[in-house]
Amino acid sequence: MVVVDSLSKRFGRLQVLKDVSATFEAGKVTAVVGPNAAGKSTLMKSILGLVIPDGGTVTIDGMPTLGNPTSRARVGYMPQEPRFPDNLRVSELFDFVQDLRGEHPSGLDALIDEFELRPHLAKPLRVLSGGTRQKASAVLTFLFDPNVLLLDEPSAGLDPVASSRLKDRILDERDSGATVILTSHVMSELEELADEVLFLLEGTVRFRGTIQSIRDRTGENRLERAVAHLMTNGVAA
Repeated sequence: MVVVDSLSKRFGRLQVLKDVSATFEAGKVTAVVGPNAAGKSTLMKSILGLVIPDGGTVTIDGMPTLGNPTSRARVGYMPQEPRFPDNLRVSELFDFVQDLRGEHPSGLDALIDEFELRPHLAKPLRVLSGGTRQKASAVLTFLFDPNVLLLDEPSAGLDPVASSRLKDRILDERDSGATVILTSHVMSELEELADEVLFLLEGTVRFRGTIQSIRDRTGENRLERAVAHLMTNGVAA
């Protein structure tokens, strides 16, 4: 479980997060939605520890994250645009990350096959397509048996087969008790995956509830139109 309490963050004159509080429960997929610059990525990076908040706290399974890297030992993060050393081969990337963590999980081969990366293991990362890089990112995200998953536009660039396998893996992790926090601009993807929606607007929480509750509140049957309604008209949480 991830608990965010009164989180605030400013970059210069821009207040990106304003007293954001939310609980992300184990065994659920929570979609964080909102327009560009709503604070979604800053919230994700604050949970991960890549952004230090100006105020408020984040705990993961009861452990505070600030100054406590061990709290994130079982967090899997899949960014929208993975950035890896271009000179490494795919197999070397996997070896490097495992050596860095001091762990060599037994599930690596299965993940490589699941995301059809075996033909690419000897290739340098610089020659790979964006979709293939994303597959490598997916392997690293799930490799260390995470109990918290932070997924930022995870299907970006993936072909339909890889996207379907990624979604199946996300749902399997949820059913195994993982806490999943997901952002995506593809509303049909969120309808397929999400149990709850957290709507951010101008750095504040404006709505929190199930997919059905957001439909009921806005009077829209499709999630895309319901979120558009919130962006246009605003609904208090």
